[in-house]
Amino acid sequence: MITPKPPPETDATLRQRAEAQWRKRIENSADAFGDLTLRDTNLLMHELHVHQIELEMQNEELRRAKTEADDAKARYQDLYDLAPVGYCTVNADGVISQANLTLTTLLGVTHKALIGKPLARFVCREDQDTVYRVRQQVLSPPGAPGHAGAPPTCELRMVRGDGASFWAQWTASTKRDAQGAPELRLVVVEISARKAAEAETLLAASVFKHAREGIMITRPDGTIMDVNDTFTRITGYTRDEVVGQSPRMLNSGRHGPDFYVAMWQSLKTEGYWSGEIWNRRKSGEVFAEIQTISAVRDAQGQLQHYVALFSDITAQKEHQRQLEHIAHFDALTNLPNRVLLADRLHQAVAQATRRGDTVAVAYLDLDGFKSVNDHYGHDVGDQLLIALASNMKDALREGDTMARIGGDEFVAVFTDLTHPQASLPLLTRLLEAAAQPVLVGDIQVQVSASLGVTFYPQAQEIEADQLLRQADQAMYQAKMAGRNRYHVFDALQDTDLRVHHEDLHHIERALARHEFVLHFQPKVNMRTGQVIGAEALIRWQHPEKGLLAPATFLPVIEEHPLAVAIGEWVIDMALQQIERWREAGLDLGVSVNIGARQLQQGDFVERLKTILAAHPKVVPSCLELEILETSAVKDMAQVSSVIDACQQMGIAFALDDFGTGYSSLTYLKRLHVAMLKIDQSFVRDMLQDADDRSILQGVIGLASAFKRGVIAEGVETIAHGTALLELGCDLAQGYCIARPMPGDAMPDWVETWAGGSNPFG
Repeated sequence: MITPKPPPETDATLRQRAEAQWRKRIENSADAFGDLTLRDTNLLMHELHVHQIELEMQNEELRRAKTEADDAKARYQDLYDLAPVGYCTVNADGVISQANLTLTTLLGVTHKALIGKPLARFVCREDQDTVYRVRQQVLSPPGAPGHAGAPPTCELRMVRGDGASFWAQWTASTKRDAQGAPELRLVVVEISARKAAEAETLLAASVFKHAREGIMITRPDGTIMDVNDTFTRITGYTRDEVVGQSPRMLNSGRHGPDFYVAMWQSLKTEGYWSGEIWNRRKSGEVFAEIQTISAVRDAQGQLQHYVALFSDITAQKEHQRQLEHIAHFDALTNLPNRVLLADRLHQAVAQATRRGDTVAVAYLDLDGFKSVNDHYGHDVGDQLLIALASNMKDALREGDTMARIGGDEFVAVFTDLTHPQASLPLLTRLLEAAAQPVLVGDIQVQVSASLGVTFYPQAQEIEADQLLRQADQAMYQAKMAGRNRYHVFDALQDTDLRVHHEDLHHIERALARHEFVLHFQPKVNMRTGQVIGAEALIRWQHPEKGLLAPATFLPVIEEHPLAVAIGEWVIDMALQQIERWREAGLDLGVSVNIGARQLQQGDFVERLKTILAAHPKVVPSCLELEILETSAVKDMAQVSSVIDACQQMGIAFALDDFGTGYSSLTYLKRLHVAMLKIDQSFVRDMLQDADDRSILQGVIGLASAFKRGVIAEGVETIAHGTALLELGCDLAQGYCIARPMPGDAMPDWVETWAGGSNPFG
């Protein structure tokens, strides 16, 4: 057992002990020698003084030694507290008994909060076993199982006061305290940065080894330094076979020198290169890869090495090629499809523009192909298409294009023609190829083809896709002409058609923009002067051309659905005008012209009821519908049914332009119209043409015989009106009476007319 050292003596204690020793010596001397003489006494006092000086010198030496000891202790404490590593002492129970300032800083706690606390409190739960194992290794008696011969070192995670964790390295040793009990001394070093670096190194090594991309590292001169396993798997070369070699050993020969010059230029100027490249495996097989090469430099900017990452995309390239083939070629015939045709047609047009050549575009449709499908089935039809596609392709020259654009429709593009007539032999060969008999199994089938052709260039600028539409139109002309022939596109006829479509577009836009207006021409009884109604006449208030008469736009829409839309708009506006007139005190009916297309709509009556329902203040009898004689006779049964249905609603009908059509007595009998309207062409010349006057007499007589009213239009002079009155026609309208006027002007005109302006009264 180790005896503890006594505490060091103070200066006062040493002085007292020295004086006691001298007094003892004096007393002993007195006893021995008896009374001293004066001289002896002085000698003794001198000796005592000398010893006192020696004692003070000893005291000074002791004070200096103590100061040095204190300084050394302070320096030791500073070294202990401010050491770059943490120190602590842990007793046998695992409680911290001493710790330096560095450790408290590492743990983020105060010295007071650390002393007396279990060491395990500052270790992550996952590493508690490590703490136990270290204590066992250090504190076990020498020779005992588990005892460490040398100070053990371990790495574990510790917990700071705020709950954050960090990696630490412990170096443990043992000592005994004053009572001889074993204590654990720990040196604690934070190694979080080192662990992070190790993790990064391990990750980099793992990525390098297990990356799905091939990796090749080279020196600045291109010499291969290292490759990973994927490099070997892709290229077939092992690491030993390529290290020290040049990447040129992988060259496929598919890229010229300019390719590699551009690659190295990019690496030098930009520090990287990325792109697709074809290389060669060890087996000799050429493969495609997507590769990125990066230059790696040190902190001073000096080039250290190049790193190339690449992936094998050979399968993707093959798949891409297949997809491109599917996207550009017909799956059945393997001919170019519509997409590839468009591209080749654009190229042909561009080439013809540069060279001054002619391009012919032929649109071909098989005649009778549907019958083959219906009679023999689609399998036979498909085999027929395959055979004919091959025949027609063989009939073309090298450089021409034969495409299938769907069903039994094909398009041929002929290039390098000196003039359009040079294509005619090719068209004939194409028709002959399409008409060849085809044997499918034991079935022989044969069809023909209708072909339309157009040419480029044309008098006007034209796009490539317009050529297809022109050839398509010409093909339909060939079918209508009897099939098994070709028809050349007529550009002049197409121009008229395009102008017609443009006019339709402008009219449709005008309707949407509310550019149409109604004018009204009064209808009067010339004999009595009574205003019996007004005819609604449409006008186009064109924003640039001004007010346009109906003859400039109604013929354009005669056979178009717009005729129905505009006809219904006229009825709706006429009913609105009747409502406004009534609010102004004018009770006047309106007649509206109905076109043939609108009248022949199956739901005409229902749509008319809907329009009337939107104007409940208008009595249906205020509306009269005028139909052309020529349109009425196209479908006599339907028109008669419509007239009867409308009459039940209270709406009367007038037969407009009577006398210009067929004027059959049967029509007058079957069509229950209330009024016959004499066409102005007969009225205009009645004063000079006896035949026209006779026709007027006949029409007026027919109206009287069939108990129909009769009204004449186009009365332009008083003489015309007077002659009509003589013939027995009292009702009329025309410029002599009034020109068409806006609806708001009618009340004033009626008031003036009623005031005595009737020239026939």
